[in-house]
Amino acid sequence: MTTFTIADSFEGYGLDVFCVPKHYEDDLESVLIPNGLINDRIERMARDIFNDIGKEPLAVLCILKGGYKFCSDLLDNIKHMNRMADVSVPLLVDFIRLKSYENDQSTGNIQVIGSDNLQCLEGKNVLVVEDIIDTGKTMAKMEEILAEFKPKTVKICSLLVKRTPRSSGYRPDYAGFEIPDKFVVGYALDYNEFFRDLNHICIINETGKVKYANANNL
Repeated sequence: MTTFTIADSFEGYGLDVFCVPKHYEDDLESVLIPNGLINDRIERMARDIFNDIGKEPLAVLCILKGGYKFCSDLLDNIKHMNRMADVSVPLLVDFIRLKSYENDQSTGNIQVIGSDNLQCLEGKNVLVVEDIIDTGKTMAKMEEILAEFKPKTVKICSLLVKRTPRSSGYRPDYAGFEIPDKFVVGYALDYNEFFRDLNHICIINETGKVKYANANNL
């Protein structure tokens, strides 16, 4: 599948070009992906998924918390196609949480929350919706967990794939953007639970990392 690749040399757009919340202006380096571009890319991803699935039911597994916005917008697009096309895709939705970050670093230790509720995935076509793939270790763990529930098929859909030397080489079936090795926030991607209320995907600066490293200090 085609991925929108953002070059390492691209530094992003200035904060004065787009609207960002006033309380984050000093904490961001630049806007990497504007909200409008995110929405257009998701529309195309939804069309590709819709065309690939055909008429078979699809169990969508949303990875919380960061994936909720992407998953919601992706499903809205698929539901729109269900209303307009000659064929439609029955949808089921479930949720799981995987935690692998401490501040801005992937720890390599995966904490799984909610995996005891996935028996309903047995024999079904499953689409895992994730916000970002960094090293790929989280998704590898996710696939191990899903295999225990014996789904018919599993496909991984990630809004972002980070281009990093720490990567295991893992590639999802559907990817929105391939991005440089920068820590990004916004569009529900957080830094210690902050920045989820930012519409664009932005690069956090060092000031922001220090400021929000410990939420209890705010």
